[in-house]
This record gives sequence, C-alpha cells and structure tokens, in this order.
Amino acid sequence: HFVSGLEFDLATNLVGQPLVRQQVMKGLREFLENPNPVKPLVMSFHGSTGTGKTYVSSMLIRYLFQRGLQSPYVHHFSPIVHFPHAEQIEQYKESLKRWIQGNLTSCGRSAFLFDEMDKMHPGLIDVIIPFLGPSWVVYGTNYRKAIFIFISNAGGEQINNVTLALWHARKDREEISLQDLEPAISKAVFENPESGFWKSGIINEHLIDFVVPFLPLKHHHVKQCVISELTQQGLEVRPDVVQEVADSIPYFPEEEKLFSSTGCKTVASRISFFF
Repeated sequence: HFVSGLEFDLATNLVGQPLVRQQVMKGLREFLENPNPVKPLVMSFHGSTGTGKTYVSSMLIRYLFQRGLQSPYVHHFSPIVHFPHAEQIEQYKESLKRWIQGNLTSCGRSAFLFDEMDKMHPGLIDVIIPFLGPSWVVYGTNYRKAIFIFISNAGGEQINNVTLALWHARKDREEISLQDLEPAISKAVFENPESGFWKSGIINEHLIDFVVPFLPLKHHHVKQCVISELTQQGLEVRPDVVQEVADSIPYFPEEEKLFSSTGCKTVASRISFFF
C-alpha cells in the first residue's frame, strides 16, 4: 500500500520535520480512505527556503501518480512562469479556471500544485474557490477527489521566530505543535497584503484542510542532508566532507547560529567543491 511506502519514505528521507510528516500523513490517509470525500484535499505548505516544501510535494506526487510530476494528471503552476504580468490578471483568471475545470473533467483524481504563493497576484487564486469547497458539482464536474497543494515561503520567518523562542524556552522540536505555529502563520500569510492569499475567500471560507509548517533546520539536520546527497550521487561519505559542507552554510541568529539560513538548499552545489 503506497500510503505506508510514503510514510516510510518521509520518515527516512525528510530531515527534521516531525510536524510535516504528521500533518501530511493524516491528511492523505483520511482523504484516500474515503471513497466519497465531501471536498478535495487542500494543503498549504509554509516555511523558509530549503526546508523541504518542494521535496515533500514531489514525493507525494511520486507516490500518487505513476509518472510523478510527468503525469498528465499533475499540474504545476508558478506565478513567475505562468502569471507574470499584473495587467493580464483577468486573462489569467479565465485561463486558470478553464484549465482546472477541463482537467478535472478528464480525471477527477488530479493534483494541482501552486508554487510560490507569496508571489501570486492577490485575487488571482480566488477563481479556484468553486473547486475547493464542498458543493457537489461545479460546472457539471465531479471534482472532489482532487488534491491542491499551495507552497509558500510566506510565514517562514514567523515559523523561524517561534521555533527559536521555543528553543530558548527549552522546548524540543519534537514537542512543537501546530497550535504553537498557526497564529504566526495566519498573520504572515493571510493578513499580509503582499501575499497571494490576501483577503482570499479560500481563507475566509476555511477551505484549507491542512496548514503544514516546515521548521528551520539545525546543523545536524544539514549534515543528514549532506550524507543523503553524497549517497545519492554515489560518492563516498567522508565525515570531514560532511562536516565542512555543513559548516560552510550560513546560520542564524547571529549569536547562537542555530538554524541554517538556506535549509538544505545549497548542499548539492557545495558538495561539488569537494569532488
């Protein structure tokens, strides 16, 4: 059963994100075990660069669809690529709505990934509201088996601040709960005029089922990323290289240097210096 395969993969390969694992598995399990879901599964991933948002979304897709991101039922939108010009927002709305509607007509079990929601023009995303809610039929399409994933760096800074404050309060990362982070994420994402979710009906109508916070990564997490990257590239895992790559990454805050500023983002490119 692929759900347990995914769970194992997340447990082994996703570094330092206990909350993500818990939220994503809970969401998927409930959704896939239900033969008649009342609405599509809608998840929103938040966190700063390099903490695993894209990694987890592509892992999910790999388990759900035979050809992964190459599958004709997986649709990936990036504002910079697909919706670059503010003045064309009305056209974008029209084509986004038509695209989703058309694809759900051909396959109800489709996935839609929206990258960099923080760069999305406010108002644009609202055209997909009819597809996210629990009404039975939208424009004659049964669409309730679809999965929508929003990915955004917005809220990352707030998640980092809360994680840091909890660290100072001697609270272990494993003990951080969604309740600890949700208020900070809401403020940053849903009440921010710069954000793609600004004043969005998606928020007002509570259409997001799972908010998934990605925590900042510590030095030992970065080391784990270096090890798995070396292994993946078929290179020898030398402790000195692991240490040096992990040390070469900038950490914050200034005094304690606890968390990687770029997560595991630059690990692959830094490894190439050593080989």
